[in-house]
Amino acid sequence: MGHIIGSYGIYGWIKISPYTEHLDGLMEYSQWWLGNENTEWQKVHVINGRIHGTTLLAKLKEYADRTQATKLKGTQIAIPRDWLPDLPENGADGYYWADLVNAKVINLKGEELGTVAGLFETGANDVLRITGTDKEKEEILIPCISQYVVKVDLKHAQIIVDWNWDY
Repeated sequence: MGHIIGSYGIYGWIKISPYTEHLDGLMEYSQWWLGNENTEWQKVHVINGRIHGTTLLAKLKEYADRTQATKLKGTQIAIPRDWLPDLPENGADGYYWADLVNAKVINLKGEELGTVAGLFETGANDVLRITGTDKEKEEILIPCISQYVVKVDLKHAQIIVDWNWDY
């Protein structure tokens, strides 16, 4: 749902780069899970939060000062999947970024370009980061817009794109 980019102020506030559609989307949840692949996930309680430019600021009950909050830099923020609105498996009414990770990416010629390693925002649009099967390219970046993303099939974990190797 986002990641912590640092502490803010001296009272334990944290600065967050949210992955939600709206900057304050995380504030709909009073509890978050913090962690990553190298640490144990822990439940925290959100006391307060607000938008700050293009980031979100939040105060957590468990972190009282800047020293404690600074240790959270780089930590991922998650919420249980069953707290999110249900979306159809076909992806027609939308999808969550997490649903796209590890999906196969195939172009209109039937060539497999690789799998989705992640997504990121650019301001203009989201971008799919594909780890390719092509040995010459470490990764392929494809704008996640309808001009290039033809179909998202969550049931079969694949994305059809109008994209060629030489782009």
